[in-house]
Amino acid sequence: MKNEDFRRVELSPHNVVVENRERLSVSGVAEVISFDENEVSLVTSMGILTVGGQELHVEKLNLEMGELAIVGRVEAVVYEDEQQRRRGFWSRLF
Repeated sequence: MKNEDFRRVELSPHNVVVENRERLSVSGVAEVISFDENEVSLVTSMGILTVGGQELHVEKLNLEMGELAIVGRVEAVVYEDEQQRRRGFWSRLF
């Protein structure tokens, strides 16, 4: 992602709405890092956001508008510290 894209995203409003733990809508999304049926990781204007759950599916993705919608069983919504992400998986465990 280009620097000007990050600046644009940093200025965009960020909202997270969970509806009955079955649907999650996020605004201020810059990039999807990874996704599978148990976890979706993305870069938002407020940092890295990881959504955990079961049978997760990306229903809507519009990076120009910074919007993402996920359906499935939402079990966790976690923001990660950028330095924590750089240290790697094993160093976070110990």
